[in-house]
Amino acid sequence: ELGFMESVPCLDGPLSPLEFYREWVSPNKPCVIQNAIGHWPALKKWTLAYLREVVGPKVVSVAVTPNGYADAVSQNRFVMPEERQMPFMDFLDIVEKKVTSPNVFYVQKQCSNLTEEFPELVRDVEADIPWMSEALGKKPDAVNFWLGEAAAVTSLHKDHYENLYCVISGEKHFLLHPPSDRPFIPYELYQPATYRVSEDGSFEIIDEKTADKVPWIPLDPLNPNLEKYPDYAQAKPLQCTVKAGEMLYLPSLWFHHVQQSHGCIAVNYWYDMEYDLKYSYYQLLDCLTNAVKVL
Repeated sequence: ELGFMESVPCLDGPLSPLEFYREWVSPNKPCVIQNAIGHWPALKKWTLAYLREVVGPKVVSVAVTPNGYADAVSQNRFVMPEERQMPFMDFLDIVEKKVTSPNVFYVQKQCSNLTEEFPELVRDVEADIPWMSEALGKKPDAVNFWLGEAAAVTSLHKDHYENLYCVISGEKHFLLHPPSDRPFIPYELYQPATYRVSEDGSFEIIDEKTADKVPWIPLDPLNPNLEKYPDYAQAKPLQCTVKAGEMLYLPSLWFHHVQQSHGCIAVNYWYDMEYDLKYSYYQLLDCLTNAVKVL
């Protein structure tokens, strides 16, 4: 009961703060919420033409990779993207295919980049989700803006945040695992590294030699290598599509892998999780999983 669901439920609208906390946050269950952001001006205003006009020549941080996988395992490394500083209009030229590039570009910096890099857009959404802020008794730690190409993929991982993921245009495709699937999901330690573009335009992987190794999931849930990771066959992934105008409540510690339609625009709100008995349970599960491997 701590993790089993056959599908991700869809709510017609947001509940009261107390109801949402009792029915979804406390039991750590995801849901898609409709009619929660319909009043946001962004739903009508945020075309690529509007973004070009409002943000325009401003230099922003864009993740660039050769294959669309940022923060993922490659060549036995945990490889982070090149963080390229470029005019936002140049990035939009690539998204709109006015300029071709063999690489994959994604605005995905997760440091509250909406408020830090795109303050011009904040007025078109909300600084927080009021009913969630009341339910949790806190404001979000970060509000992030996402825009990128269809080839940009988020590898399987989990976060220590209660996440409200709001799609403004396009679609996001989520593959989810409950925290109780932890025994079936492989983790390994990897040397951290970063993509860097060489003089001939090709990418090379540069080790971050002074950094500690990073625990990460090497498995691709869309094409799992069950010969190498046979335990994954026992996991029970859920899949859901979040469309424009919809919000996904992604509970803390749920594993998620994300794809998107080309040019999809989204905003998400990260609320710090409570480090309570639920967190202790999942820490215990993680420790037991690692102990069994040693045996």
